[in-house]
Amino acid sequence: MITIPVSALEVAMVQSGARAADTLRDTTEFARRIEDLGYLRLWYAEHHHSPAIGAFPPVVLTAHAAALTSSIRLGSGGVLAPNHAPIMLAEQFGTLAALHSGRIDLGIGRGPGTFDEPTARALRRGAGPTTDDEYRDDVSSTLRFLVDEVALGPLPEPWLLASSTAGAALAAELGLPIAFAHHIRPDNTLAALDHYREHFSPSRWCARPRVLVCVETVCAETQQEAARLAGPMDVVKAGLLKGRGDIPFPTPEQAAAHSFTADEERALTGFRAAQAHGSPDIVAKQLAALVDMTRADELMLVTPVYALADRLRSYELVKQHAAAAG
Repeated sequence: MITIPVSALEVAMVQSGARAADTLRDTTEFARRIEDLGYLRLWYAEHHHSPAIGAFPPVVLTAHAAALTSSIRLGSGGVLAPNHAPIMLAEQFGTLAALHSGRIDLGIGRGPGTFDEPTARALRRGAGPTTDDEYRDDVSSTLRFLVDEVALGPLPEPWLLASSTAGAALAAELGLPIAFAHHIRPDNTLAALDHYREHFSPSRWCARPRVLVCVETVCAETQQEAARLAGPMDVVKAGLLKGRGDIPFPTPEQAAAHSFTADEERALTGFRAAQAHGSPDIVAKQLAALVDMTRADELMLVTPVYALADRLRSYELVKQHAAAAG
């Protein structure tokens, strides 16, 4: 049994043949059910110009879910600093924290949220990729504006998202809790977290190192059903391995008919070995092993499967078989 808190990440996958509006409707039901299941927090990821993932601003989804729920923590996981003016982020999340005291998180990340260069440039009003110094200044300015300019009272809880040692180093320098994207870069996890803990500087935001690890989790009654449910995301990942972000999110049946190359199969097999896929007993063991390995203070589960009912069932099974109540 996992005794640390467990949370959820919403990436709003758009089903093949469905409308983005249908996915948006599903996010509402998902938030209500995740709260009922007892998950600590629910974060929303920022994505743009993808046929597989809805382009729904995290601040809007956070506000909508906060109005429909009563206890679960909500926020961005993450909002991407290069795409937003720091003062606007501070105003938006500062306002949410004032309206929903003690429930709002501001998770900040660096990536553009798209694999399409024209879209990335449009998000930055024609500017190129952000530099390390620019990103550090954006994060620092957002935190400063929260305290000095917005000053609405209750503050959102800031987190820095990272998938590398460089991101972990910035979180340590600024004294922020770290949310590590093990579901994206599992090979980087241990080295980055070691660096974070070794170099952490206490701040007004965090007195000691605090680690959240996000892991892809697909749980079903049987190992075979879990593999079937994970199939659609495998097709999307195979596209990403080729540098393509334009792959739609297929049905499980379409995914089962997809042919992978030998290289893709090897890469996907290696990736799955670092995540938590399978029957409840298997997933419980995998999650417990990840907690032991990373010494995480919290787990966040991301479950990119096709149907809302299957996604919710995965979270329900984890709560029943792996995660402590509460």
